[in-house]
Amino acid sequence: MIASLPMYLRPENCAAHDAFWALVRDHLRDAGHDAPDALDHDIDHIASWQRPDLTLGMICNLPYRARFRGQVTLVGAADYGVDGEAAGYYHSVFLVRRDDRARRAQDARDHRFAYNDALSQSGYGAPQLWAQSRGFAFRPHLETGAHIASARAVLAGDSDLAALDAVTWRQLLRWEPDMAGLRVIGHTDPSPALTFITARGNDPAPLRAAIAGAIAALAQPDRDILGLCSIVSLPETAYDLPLPPTPTDVFAFT
Repeated sequence: MIASLPMYLRPENCAAHDAFWALVRDHLRDAGHDAPDALDHDIDHIASWQRPDLTLGMICNLPYRARFRGQVTLVGAADYGVDGEAAGYYHSVFLVRRDDRARRAQDARDHRFAYNDALSQSGYGAPQLWAQSRGFAFRPHLETGAHIASARAVLAGDSDLAALDAVTWRQLLRWEPDMAGLRVIGHTDPSPALTFITARGNDPAPLRAAIAGAIAALAQPDRDILGLCSIVSLPETAYDLPLPPTPTDVFAFT
């Protein structure tokens, strides 16, 4: 039995994540459900999604709809209070260097695009679907493996454009001083935020109640660090978004 919440995990917020999980765990146990003692901070996130003993995890909506729909159980979308979005939704911000001449995301259509992973909604899927709806595609230039690596690739001049989800960007502005060298030139359309999941066949209702109770009980310093406002039950149809073109397809048709 495992629980893993790695998607926004950083050294600065690890203790707050652990405190959050302790509250979730205790709510579950008080309701008569088994729960792991602690979060697993080491397991690969994709491996965790495939575990039949997954008590609680977190998934991005692109891998959910591309590979894991029907393989895991949705518990609810995490609401991080992203400005301008409905509860349970988020967007990505488009980032360029401060001295870049682009003022809107449309101005960056020919920029060298850095992305963390082609299976990332915020780093790849959302910006490509945003571009596709406007008649073009961002040409993938560099796969970096992490949002912060994409941001730093732009800072270093190795790429010219990256898209980071708004919560990650908020974290980087707080804890990474060099991010002041980047500028936001727009944001993608909204999509379901990172979503709590459990293994296929598990009842999501006790988990949803435990998460809601844990959020309400968080100490204010942990609440401020995590920025987690609520858990939202979105309809399954909220995840009915088209898949973005793969990097290979972009090069084949642009």
